[in-house]
Amino acid sequence: MTGKKIISNMADSIDPSLFDFAEYDESKSELTGYSNYSFWRSTLQVFMKNKLAVALLVLIVIVVVFTIIQPYLPNQKSPTQIYINPETGLQYRNVQPNDPSVSEKFIFGTNSIGQDLWARLWSGTRTSLYIGVAVGIFEAIVGITIGALWGYVRKLDAIITEIYNVWDNIPSTVVLIILTYIMKPSISTIIFAMCMTGWLEMARFVRNLILIIRDREYNLASRCLGTPSRRIITKNLLPYLVSVIMLRMALAIPSAIGNEVFLSYIGMGLPIDIPSLGNLISEGRALMMDPNQRYQLFFPAAVISVVTISFYVIGNVFADSADPRNHV
Repeated sequence: MTGKKIISNMADSIDPSLFDFAEYDESKSELTGYSNYSFWRSTLQVFMKNKLAVALLVLIVIVVVFTIIQPYLPNQKSPTQIYINPETGLQYRNVQPNDPSVSEKFIFGTNSIGQDLWARLWSGTRTSLYIGVAVGIFEAIVGITIGALWGYVRKLDAIITEIYNVWDNIPSTVVLIILTYIMKPSISTIIFAMCMTGWLEMARFVRNLILIIRDREYNLASRCLGTPSRRIITKNLLPYLVSVIMLRMALAIPSAIGNEVFLSYIGMGLPIDIPSLGNLISEGRALMMDPNQRYQLFFPAAVISVVTISFYVIGNVFADSADPRNHV
């Protein structure tokens, strides 16, 4: 009885105005498990914390935009025209950058036949970036599609494995050289030759990753519920591979540019009348030992270094940012 009296006295001493009756609200009950988490917003927030990657992203955007608008700027020269000195009737050969001894102004000088290196550099950058982006997109689409089917559909595993083993045992350099030799030299030929072997590495990479997560519980449950394989691949598997796929795509662009430079170096690249970073580096390489002409190698080498390093750093940082384990 004593305990009951104590409880009763405590209840009487509590002010009822301090409490409100809680009514049931059906709309609020739906918010029980609500979260404002966004994968892409969190990825962007983590990426923006890396100042070096942001600076390189801004730099590569400036380079790409300037490469596109450069031909439309005032007082721009043609990248293929040979400029003649009106006083002597001779070509402006190997004129150094902004040489005051010539009446015509060349920002980056001229090459051995009197073409403006400033115009050829940005035209070549535009060509090489086009090749790199085209090859990168093709590798992503074909490589991801074949790799996803290869890793998830068991009936296709043996068939695609045999195709991969046969095609991968042929050195990619040999394929590039043969295709560029038997086909007419052009931008489309270079892109086609690179695409023939470029998708292999992406496909194998995606296949190996899908094998790791293919038989996890949520995928088994989806199959038991009758979910189509296409939906399982696009909704359950590929979103977990965003970070590594973006890294491979970012690295595919500088890799394609490097292959174009290699083909030009061995004389199997684009024709001389189509400026590219490969052609410019190949021309400048022959003048590397002349201190007065090294600028013809320095400028294209600097541009290709900026492009490849920027894509490499941005790709790595974005891959880390896209990893949900790095999200807060």
